Amino acid sequence: MHSDKIKYSIKHKLFMLSATVAVPFMIMVVYLIYALHSYSNAYDTIVSNMTVANSYNLNFKEEMDESLYKLVVGSVTFETVGEEEGLQNPYDMIEGLRNEFGNLMAITTDGESRAWLQILMRNIDTLEDRVDDIRTNLEAQNSYDMNIEMLDNNIYIMTELVQDNIQSYIYYQTRSIEHLTEQLNTKVHTFTIFCGILLLLLVLLVVVLTLMIVGGIIKPIQELSQVTQRIAQGDFSARACSDTSDEVAVLADSVNSMTESLEEFVDKIKEDERKMRQADLRLLQEQINPHFLYNTLDTIVWLIEGHDSDKAVNMVVSLSEFFRLVLSKGKEYITIQEEEMHIKSYLEIQQVRYRDILEYQIEIAPELYHYKILKLTLQPLVENSLYHGIKYKRARGIIAVTGRLVDNAIHFKVQDNGVGMQQEELENLRSEITKPCKETEKGFGLVNVNERIRMNFGAEYGMKIDSVSGEGTCVEVVIPAIPYEDSRFG
Repeated sequence: MHSDKIKYSIKHKLFMLSATVAVPFMIMVVYLIYALHSYSNAYDTIVSNMTVANSYNLNFKEEMDESLYKLVVGSVTFETVGEEEGLQNPYDMIEGLRNEFGNLMAITTDGESRAWLQILMRNIDTLEDRVDDIRTNLEAQNSYDMNIEMLDNNIYIMTELVQDNIQSYIYYQTRSIEHLTEQLNTKVHTFTIFCGILLLLLVLLVVVLTLMIVGGIIKPIQELSQVTQRIAQGDFSARACSDTSDEVAVLADSVNSMTESLEEFVDKIKEDERKMRQADLRLLQEQINPHFLYNTLDTIVWLIEGHDSDKAVNMVVSLSEFFRLVLSKGKEYITIQEEEMHIKSYLEIQQVRYRDILEYQIEIAPELYHYKILKLTLQPLVENSLYHGIKYKRARGIIAVTGRLVDNAIHFKVQDNGVGMQQEELENLRSEITKPCKETEKGFGLVNVNERIRMNFGAEYGMKIDSVSGEGTCVEVVIPAIPYEDSRFG
């Protein structure tokens, strides 16, 4: 490969020496070509294995879970599931997975990777057994709840294990690439020593030509060795540069191609992890506290029994508007006007329940209405003010929500005159909101809002909290001013 770049090969240079000089240099060239060929074959095999594994890592769990769920709820049958768009027969998927990774088992030589493949094959067999159980229950027309429970406790766990096995296999294959890089460094080092000894033996005969060869081969190889060491340490931005027109340039190009492939692969893994994390956060933002719904419905029943039908109707309308805005047809972004309607519906509902202690004010400038905002940005802050500020005050309190435009950024404040926080508690909460959602111990709603803002808009945006014990709490949120039609952020 890259043979068109070899203008003056090492063989051609050495041919100018005497026959005594030509033979050892020919051995050197053969050694170099053999090492490159061996490394290239091993690298191509591992990359091919990782490509196959990664294709299943991305899609298998989602497609298997969705197909089995549709089977359990009765949308399709095992005979018709393959005819539905986006669905596949679970047995076909399992057989395809078994065949692909069975082929990988036959060609994978790394011991740790093979161990994970063996675990994966056993988990595939177990997954097939669990699918058999689902099919048996469906044919026996067992209860829907039992099938759903089997999905939760068996199928979803097994597909998660299969995905984890695939990721572990990919991880150890990546380590195999690092091992290959170390072998290449060793071979390059050995090759360098060999050339040095040979040049010392020939220096008395062909001083000038030897110096030219040292300058044309040894120095680029040393530079290439330094580059490969940086690559082995994880610096994938390192690139080999060679101004020669011989095999060293080919080696540099091969190392550069390898590094580019590794860098793309690592970036792809990071991007996949980022998308998975973003999907987790999106799922979290869609969660609704069931106690809020139960309490609201209880209040509606109480109003109806008390013959206060007008308030009951208003609460039903507010509850309907609340859920309509929560769902938002699956959209992640809504307008600020819709977010204002959302918190207004929420506060109208809560004011009926806490009529003796709750007042609220919403003052968001109308000129902000056409800007976009992440759904469920302000409602968790309002909820936090009610349940942790006003409710514990045990006296009448007020929640004030304001919004204003300052230097191409929108500043929201959710302020209450509730119980507030001690300084130590405030510092702990400030620390908590800087952590990922999965690591936080309290203030989950605030942490979720802050992390979604920083992930979608950047680290310069987010949340700030101030509080004084006995006086109240103020939470300020800053987001960029982006018109709803602008597609830069989704």
